This record gives sequence, structure tokens and C-alpha cells, in this order.
Amino acid sequence: MFNFHFDTVAGLLVVLIILGVISHNSAITISACILLIMQQTALAAALPWVTRHGLHIGIIILTIGVLSPLVSGKILLPELKELLTNWELLTAIAVGVFVAWLGGKGVSLMTLQPTLVAGLMIGTVIGVAFFKGIPVGPLIAAGILALCLDIIR
Repeated sequence: MFNFHFDTVAGLLVVLIILGVISHNSAITISACILLIMQQTALAAALPWVTRHGLHIGIIILTIGVLSPLVSGKILLPELKELLTNWELLTAIAVGVFVAWLGGKGVSLMTLQPTLVAGLMIGTVIGVAFFKGIPVGPLIAAGILALCLDIIR
């Protein structure tokens, strides 16, 4: 049932689990545990499917979570007049566009250079554990990294 092949990837997953526990980051802890279990069992056969579709499914679930307060009525849409005249709302829209663009660059970077994902995850966990950060997601971090790499190159 278990393969028990402890390689560099398994070691990284264990480090992520430890850092996730230390930083109280349940998303990283749970994700790394699931992947470690998958790697060490017959569920490893499903890893190519997760690799192909996991990010897309995760974005769908995240979008549902973000939109649900709007749909449930907990957040009300502003009137069109307020939307077009309130500088804070206009700034929020501009920032939203910028962050979505960064996320798109992040997906491209993560697809083209998947080895950087481990560094982004470790950096995110360290930021949460030691600098009281919030894990807003590796996509934006990857987007910022892609922007930096574009500037440097």
C-alpha cells in the first residue's frame, strides 16, 4: 500500500507540513499532507490529473468563495453612480484588474518554470510563520516574481 520512497520531493512536503503547522497555515499543511499521502500510495496514479486540473479547480473554488457573500446578500453591490464617482471604488477596480493580470502572469510562470513553485510556497509559509503575513496565494507571488524576472531580463 505505501511505497515509502523518501526523496527530495517527500522531504520538501514534510518541510511544508512542519512550516504549515508552525505558521498555523492549514491550507499548506492539508495540501502537503494530501500530496505526501498520494505520493506514497497507489493514489500517485492520480497525480498527473491533479497536475493538469488542480490549479483550475482551485481557482473555481476560490472564485465561488469570493462571490458567495455577494450572492448571499452579505455584500451589496454599489449603485452605478457611486461606482463611477467614488475614487476608492474606482481604485479598487484598478487594483483588482492589476492583481488579476499578475495572477495570469503567475499561472504562466508556474506552468513554464514549475521548480519555482517550491520557493514561492516556502517563502509564503515563512512570511506567515515569522512575519505575521497572510497566505494570499502563490499565484500573485508568482505574478510578482514573473514581473521582476521580466524587468531583470
